[in-house]
Amino acid sequence: MIIDAWAQHPTARHTSDPMFKSLRRWTKDEQPHPDREIPVALTVAAMDQAGIDKTLISAWYAPGNIMISNDEVASFVAEAPDRLIGVGSVDISKPMEAVYEVRRCVKELGFKAIRVLPWLWAVPPTDRRFYPVYVACAELGVPFCTQIGHTGPLMPSEVGRPIYLDQVALDFPELKIVGGHIGYPWTEEAIAVATKHENVFIDTSAYTVKRYPETLVKFMQGHGRRKVLFGTNYPMITPAKALEGLDGLELDEDVKGLFLSGNTARVFDVL
Repeated sequence: MIIDAWAQHPTARHTSDPMFKSLRRWTKDEQPHPDREIPVALTVAAMDQAGIDKTLISAWYAPGNIMISNDEVASFVAEAPDRLIGVGSVDISKPMEAVYEVRRCVKELGFKAIRVLPWLWAVPPTDRRFYPVYVACAELGVPFCTQIGHTGPLMPSEVGRPIYLDQVALDFPELKIVGGHIGYPWTEEAIAVATKHENVFIDTSAYTVKRYPETLVKFMQGHGRRKVLFGTNYPMITPAKALEGLDGLELDEDVKGLFLSGNTARVFDVL
């Protein structure tokens, strides 16, 4: 089994947002048409091509701009309920509304996690506006997902330093925290925080296998075998592309199983 821990089924608003223009230098994608929606069947087909069994797809909330709403994610999941798993997002500038929305996402929409990206808000995850969301996630027993490492869009990267999660984990030891995008160029910092805290994890989204830092691979093979989750960041990277070269990591079958599905299934309680 393979579970993708970080992906989006995008809306036209999401794919055509000007902030992603810089990413197209690397992906070579054309500028998407702002009125052209992508069918859920296309995402499922990309999963099938790579043998992905389940994918966690997330909403995208930015200041004053909802690029993928929670209700849209719920509708996507409803089209492929055996394949897609919902992850919500919230507007951290409205603390009480954010708390109510976290509860709605989990209790009514059946989502398995909440994701908020610090670089969208230009503040680190230790900012006070995040804390009501942490309380709500801890109370409901769902992971909080965030991005660690530098940003592809032309936004400040410093708020993605993994060390910020050290303080969050100290304040909320009950909260499961998943840092996506491996934390590069601070991957060793991410490994240190994940090693220190029982409930801090790393996912490999936005990086192909061939780009995993050697320190991360060694962590996966050793004491971090239960700490690293496979992710793609689809549609930026297709599942097939993300998995290309996996055998070259020389992971034993136990580690490979944990990486591709076991850790994600346990952290997100999706099986």
